[in-house]
Amino acid sequence: MYIVITALVILGLIIIWAVAAYNGLITLKNQVENAWRQIDVQLKRRHDLIPNLVSTVKGAMEFERDTLTQVIEARAKAMGAPSIAEKGLAENFLTEALGKLFALVENYPQLKSNKNILQLQEELTSTENRIGFARQFFNDLTAKFNIKQAVFPTLIVANLFGFKKGEYF
Repeated sequence: MYIVITALVILGLIIIWAVAAYNGLITLKNQVENAWRQIDVQLKRRHDLIPNLVSTVKGAMEFERDTLTQVIEARAKAMGAPSIAEKGLAENFLTEALGKLFALVENYPQLKSNKNILQLQEELTSTENRIGFARQFFNDLTAKFNIKQAVFPTLIVANLFGFKKGEYF
């Protein structure tokens, strides 16, 4: 009788632990997904600002078509990237292309003093800063989620329920 009670208590404790481990993984997974949604909002904002910037500078930068084309193509690739990791790479290329465009704008006095361009640059810079902070938060949560899945004994629950490692941005 004592053995049966002990076995039931141990089984009960294992079940309680498994439920707690599962709930912990679900909580982290939801936090990672929410953090990604925060990044995605800022990325969409940035993507929406770029056509305005390109159309504003296009007329004055006749000889800089390659740079404008790079920005447009980088934006298209970033918007069409299927995975988080690929989106991260595409967004890095877009950041580089925008950096080149901003550097060229400095060579055109009429553009440097254009209020629309200055406002767009400020909005893009602000958005880039938000993306940077959100990216750091997302990657920190993703690391925490991945570590939790890899640590024994939680990895048993993670494997049992098919949790997948999170992608970094």
